[in-house]
Amino acid sequence: MDYRHELKFLVSDAELELIRYRLKLLMRQDIHQKEGGYAVRSLYFDDFYDSCMQENENGIDNRRKYRIRIYDGDDTVIKLEKKIKCRGMTRKISREISREDCQTYMSGRAPCLNQGSTQLEKELYAEIKMCGMHPVTVVEYERTAFVEPRGNVRITFDRNISCSENLEHFLDQKILTVPLLPEGNHVLEVKYDELLPDYIAQILELGTLQRTAFSKYYYSRNYKHN
Repeated sequence: MDYRHELKFLVSDAELELIRYRLKLLMRQDIHQKEGGYAVRSLYFDDFYDSCMQENENGIDNRRKYRIRIYDGDDTVIKLEKKIKCRGMTRKISREISREDCQTYMSGRAPCLNQGSTQLEKELYAEIKMCGMHPVTVVEYERTAFVEPRGNVRITFDRNISCSENLEHFLDQKILTVPLLPEGNHVLEVKYDELLPDYIAQILELGTLQRTAFSKYYYSRNYKHN
């Protein structure tokens, strides 16, 4: 199915390490990550009216966000993404783009469309032209991911979540950021299709964790506004 469940929890260092130890025994780590995880950096967009931020703040269920994402400060793979939330479930549409197109988006402009342009690129082109969609914040964090084919489960630990106003340095190998959460606080995300296997739910002990609607994008914008 296209849409997936997505549960988020705030966890401490101790809770995160305990869950990580348990998961290592039953789930495999994402084959794309290095030992210890990988760094995720996202450039988020919003329009002239800060619609994405306002929708987050007002708890509107049906909403979308555009972002560009790189991993480990490496610009050889750059992904343009649209994340959609509908009735409490999420869907992600992704397209690899060139460094040149990324730099065009970073400048607040839209790359020219051509016969090979995807629907995602056409949508963002229209949003830029009609609504002034433009880059507004950078979010970076360290991620460790576990996967389980049954239920298409993906569990991620996002540590040291931070943000930056240095939008022009998005593609740099390193970028200056400031933390969004108090030291020792991190986010656990649980994503799955229809059902979460019981043995995974038991490992996580979800009933004892603090459920949150934490949005990295919203927190980064709120930090800047304050």
